[in-house]
Amino acid sequence: LRRVGSGNLGATNAIRQLGWGWGSAVFGLDLLKGWVAVALAQRFGAAVGPWLPVTAGLAAILGHSFTPYLGGKGGKGVATSAGVFLRLAPVATGLALLIFLVVMLASRIVSLSSLTATAALPLLLLGRQPDEPLLLGFALLIAVLIWIRHRGNLRRLWRREEPRLGGPGPGRGGA
Repeated sequence: LRRVGSGNLGATNAIRQLGWGWGSAVFGLDLLKGWVAVALAQRFGAAVGPWLPVTAGLAAILGHSFTPYLGGKGGKGVATSAGVFLRLAPVATGLALLIFLVVMLASRIVSLSSLTATAALPLLLLGRQPDEPLLLGFALLIAVLIWIRHRGNLRRLWRREEPRLGGPGPGRGGA
């Protein structure tokens, strides 16, 4: 996957290059990676404090995005972040995933859908869990990281050159 399409190891490039089956597997495994990291921290570190699951989630996202096995070049962190936040804040994350799906169905642009859902999550957390500043701060930090990781996509979106998933669309590149 590093040598074809966008060169990204994420689900979108996997779908484009290998089909929906492999792309779905990549998405599921990346999501599971984040979910399991937080679940283990919650299970075995509950007495330590609320910051431990957040730290485990951050480690999973950073390890995915800047993996040492690939010279610091990993994925963009969207699916892994979804797994982390599904465990930490399932209702708000479910609503963010719904936003992702609506934008995806309307635009067929994965990066736009990812960026919209990522921006929405802190707002959803603020509305649903306003008494959890650690979680809100974490969501804001991850949103900034994901937006930075998508800067090439943002340029293509601005130029209206970002490719669409599942059909013809302008430009080449990827999410």
